[in-house]
Amino acid sequence: MKRREFLSLLGGAAVAWPLAAQSQPGERLRRVGMLLPATADDSEYPMLVDAFVEGLRQLGWTDGRNIRIVMRWAGGSADTNRRYAEELVALAPDVILAAGNASAGPMLQATRTIPIVFTIVPDPVGAGLVDSLGRPSGNATGFTSFAYDIGGKWLGLLKEIAPRVTRVAVIRDSAISAGVGQWSAIQTAAPSFGMEATPINLTIAAELERAIAEFAHSGNGGLIVTSSGLAISYRHLIVTQAVRQRLPAVYYSRGFVSVGGLISYGSDRIDQFRNAAGYVDRILKGEKPANLPVQAPTKYELVINLKTAKALGLSVPPSLLARADEVIE
Repeated sequence: MKRREFLSLLGGAAVAWPLAAQSQPGERLRRVGMLLPATADDSEYPMLVDAFVEGLRQLGWTDGRNIRIVMRWAGGSADTNRRYAEELVALAPDVILAAGNASAGPMLQATRTIPIVFTIVPDPVGAGLVDSLGRPSGNATGFTSFAYDIGGKWLGLLKEIAPRVTRVAVIRDSAISAGVGQWSAIQTAAPSFGMEATPINLTIAAELERAIAEFAHSGNGGLIVTSSGLAISYRHLIVTQAVRQRLPAVYYSRGFVSVGGLISYGSDRIDQFRNAAGYVDRILKGEKPANLPVQAPTKYELVINLKTAKALGLSVPPSLLARADEVIE
């Protein structure tokens, strides 16, 4: 069976857990839920799921043998995230993996007892997921996506690849603490790069498209897209509009560059999902989320799309190409 068909099958199964399955005699089949803020045919998330499943396999957990994995793909919808969070809780899994604020928040609202491991969350303390990074205290722990000072890095990359940029629009989700925090960090750092920062709130598609077009009208503009579940759901729209309006853009995730975005810098998400398997393994073996500190990223990746650079009339400096972890041609 092809990977995408396999993921769709897992994501579509809402029936009771098959307790008999193929577990060894005397061995209880453990249950692992996953809530993801994308769709099963997303260009990035299936790779992340693969990394998580492979990480579990390397630790001795195989789906259908000693664990049963069930997934829910929310597709960027807040209502769907809440509904699927409740569905997963009703299935009474031993542990749940939640990707991003969009998934982790609803999971914590749905249960304060089932262990939750989150990934790629910018500000778990500000979002109310944990009491502190070192001592989470509740039923959730996991992995942050970056510190807010990465905003200065995004500004520097934008200036390096497009030196003429003096105005930067920052696309953010103002309804979440991470959106406010990322914007504040970029706004503070922008003058040191000779830039003026303007926020664009993530809203309905038509308003977002209009806001980007209006910003581009004045010239010398660039774009930074900050981390959020809404940004994922609008990924194709944002990338298309940035190219159409000839706005050099820096994104927080390689998933934007893989669909035509110019450049991204952020934590290695595959590494995060692989590491999350380690925390799930420890919880399945009896450890409590409250005793597992939230971990910061250990690997970052820089990805550049040369085809998009050419379309925007940009010449990528050799020094920047030399630092790239991946160059899409």
